[in-house]
Amino acid sequence: MTSLFTGYRLAGLTLPNRVVMAPMTRVRAAADGLATPSMAAYYAQRATAGLIVSEGVQPSAVGQSNPGTPGLHTDEQVASWRPVTAAVHANGGRIFAQLMHGGRVSHPDTTGMQPVGPSAVPAVGDVFTPTGPQPAPMPRALESAEVPEHAQSYARAARRAVDAGFDGVELHGANGYLISQFLSSNANLRTDQYGGPVANRIRFAVEATAATVDAVGGARTGIRLSPGGTFWGVEDTDTVQLYTALLAELARLDVAYVHLEATLDEDALLTLRRAWPGTLVINPTVPMGPKQTGRDDAEHWLGLGADLISFGRAFIANPDLVERLRGSLPIAPVDEATYYQGGDAGYLTYPAHQYAG
Repeated sequence: MTSLFTGYRLAGLTLPNRVVMAPMTRVRAAADGLATPSMAAYYAQRATAGLIVSEGVQPSAVGQSNPGTPGLHTDEQVASWRPVTAAVHANGGRIFAQLMHGGRVSHPDTTGMQPVGPSAVPAVGDVFTPTGPQPAPMPRALESAEVPEHAQSYARAARRAVDAGFDGVELHGANGYLISQFLSSNANLRTDQYGGPVANRIRFAVEATAATVDAVGGARTGIRLSPGGTFWGVEDTDTVQLYTALLAELARLDVAYVHLEATLDEDALLTLRRAWPGTLVINPTVPMGPKQTGRDDAEHWLGLGADLISFGRAFIANPDLVERLRGSLPIAPVDEATYYQGGDAGYLTYPAHQYAG
């Protein structure tokens, strides 16, 4: 019987368990989007995960969403990540970089540039800036000839990620960021080949993924999706049809995995499971929702056909989460006030369980 602690072969990697550390923004990067020694310690503490997926990393300057986030678009950024990946590998772990282009979820005060998106439709809500939350600004709609350049930005960042020592990359196609905006039926009002019917709305996601596969190989490429999610005001019509069509295209590209958030009801997610022939990572709870993923959720989804289970908040407060899950030990609560405050408090200060011995 498959359990959370059964090993798994993911493309070219052997995972010792099926626990994935989900990508979580922690805004601890140094100036110019550089990774830090504290980030190396943070990820290394959690290296017993079968796979770590890093926080969202901007693939280009205009792709930066939040201040204090790291990048993979300069040589200096690549160099700053090498000690992070080396620390994870030294502790026996595996780590993918999540490539996150914020699209319209950004602000000129953060990047010095007007955000871009599929259409001139602002995100819903306030975005983070260096001086605090501000209303999401109007994005500039990308010209048709510009769109491929932004798809290629993921591929360029993927090459840099591999150069920095990452085992692969995960394209952030979820939660209302750029790929998700193109998939959306209300953020994407385009009338060219990237908008309108399902075949057009999935085009940017497919082109970004194909470019990344060309750059680093399918075995090093995953993608995260949030079908039906309404983050930052995105909506999509014909959700199951849309994502079934997208999964068919991703299957042709032979990517390492698809990472689904539980943003649809279970029956719809199972329909997508049946449509996807490859490795499926499930995050059983909605990001920032009221419920935190536990072992029961994980075992439930493994029984339904998921291959790997990602845990988010539980990994913040429990660097030894795998050991706690294995031993049915208490899962420490997370201090939400420290999610984004910076510094090592609430970042490196959560202790491992004190085991008797």
